[in-house]
Amino acid sequence: MKAIVFAAGLGTRLRPFTLEHPKALVEVNGKPMLQRVVERLRDAGISEIVVNVHHFADQIIEFIRYHDGFGCDIAISDERQLLLDTGGGIANAAPLLASDEPFIAYNADILSDFDIAGMIAAHKLTGADVTLLTSGRSSSRQLYFDGDNRLIGWQNLKTGECRPASFSPDGDCHGASFNGVHIINGKALQMMRQHAAAEPVFSITPFYVDNIGKLDIRSYSPEKPYQWYDIGRNETLAAARIGFKE
Repeated sequence: MKAIVFAAGLGTRLRPFTLEHPKALVEVNGKPMLQRVVERLRDAGISEIVVNVHHFADQIIEFIRYHDGFGCDIAISDERQLLLDTGGGIANAAPLLASDEPFIAYNADILSDFDIAGMIAAHKLTGADVTLLTSGRSSSRQLYFDGDNRLIGWQNLKTGECRPASFSPDGDCHGASFNGVHIINGKALQMMRQHAAAEPVFSITPFYVDNIGKLDIRSYSPEKPYQWYDIGRNETLAAARIGFKE
């Protein structure tokens, strides 16, 4: 299995650090986030990794080179000419990700210790096109799943907007928040490439919601409790530096 690590973002909510550095190199307890994510993937048996770059791309490329890829075969998906967002980033990296196996996409700003191998096993067991790491954490935007954990809708809890427009949450579904890690098979990747031909810059969550009828997209919530921090803001980064247990 291969992986893509999203490291291209501007990280505007982590200023002033990101005025001179890429967000993926922000440290938690002395170790840059990109290193943490690559090592977690490596320790789960994933050694072929794609890293997308845009903001201070040269710093990321040099960091990977200096550390010899942390024992992994790391390819760079270059977005320096145009930042493509999460969906567009995957589509752009498709030639590097193509395989008979599914691949895992992991945000570089997600600090967690969930069982990657367990998520991979669950994805293969269900035969889903996409598996999303989810939890019941509070969020203003919720994904909704049926009794078989299939994605059926999305809602903005602040505005009441639902997607698809015909969707309305009821007692037959449950809401969850997407936690920034997903496993994707070849069918979904091909659909992303087709979408990118007309719209090269696009976000992955709306793409998933808009293709509920075409893709089998399921949630995965580990049975065992796990640590999870989105370090994309200064306040959550500070919380992670205090609270995350190695």
